[in-house]
Amino acid sequence: MHVVRDAQAGPHPIPIFDIDDPRIAPYRQVREKDLVGREGLFIAEGAVVLPHLARSPTCEAVSVLIADSRIEALGSLLGQFDPQVPVYCASQAVMDEIVGFPIHRGILGLGRRTEEVSLTRLASNLGARALVLVLVGISNHDNMGGLFRNAAAFGADAVILDATCCDPLYRKAIRVSAGACLDLPYVRLAPEADLLGVLCEHGFSPVALSPSGKVALSETARPGRAAVLLGPEGPGLPDHLLDRSMTVRIPMAQGFDSLNVAVAGALALHHMAFVAKAKE
Repeated sequence: MHVVRDAQAGPHPIPIFDIDDPRIAPYRQVREKDLVGREGLFIAEGAVVLPHLARSPTCEAVSVLIADSRIEALGSLLGQFDPQVPVYCASQAVMDEIVGFPIHRGILGLGRRTEEVSLTRLASNLGARALVLVLVGISNHDNMGGLFRNAAAFGADAVILDATCCDPLYRKAIRVSAGACLDLPYVRLAPEADLLGVLCEHGFSPVALSPSGKVALSETARPGRAAVLLGPEGPGLPDHLLDRSMTVRIPMAQGFDSLNVAVAGALALHHMAFVAKAKE
């Protein structure tokens, strides 16, 4: 066992003095790993996010790396991890050198997604009143994290990504999501997938957000199985999706025709979850 825990003393971390120690190799130069590929692993960062890694239904914790000055205050957090998960600690200076920049939070976890769930399997486990968020071409990691956070906050059951979306398990996306990227089930569709065909096959009615939408959000009824579609800022959703969906707009003051995609998603999800009346 890498870590010894007991109810009173909590975890006994393993000290790291050498930045070339192979046990902490996945933490080295994490920004570069975000850019060139992480071999199925990801980094979770901060005291808000790590509890989500500890209890994630879709990912598993591989290890934890903590600045030694934070260990005492984080005993209860570290106690949430499985005893088999190694907890490493290092001085702030060594930790900064390991990750390649000043990591002021001094709290990192290494995780791995445990399985890729198919949309068929996911949809079969959702109820008749399921609400899913469907993202098309979202390439900004801040927006991706914000959208996952909104989906969790307003009770969405899952997130569906098209093949062109960025990775929700990118370090910044996880941080912005406040850990929601590790909580919500999500599916990435294959490049050749017919997005709306797949949604309709599983009983979802597509509700597409667009500044040119035919119906105001406040007047939109809630389909039984609702799929809220959002596209990238600027181009928005492509016409071939808008043409086959119920299109919805968010009215706003003269001179503005659009919102940040995460803000628009929050308004739409809140409406579908708590405001909209069910279709007769």
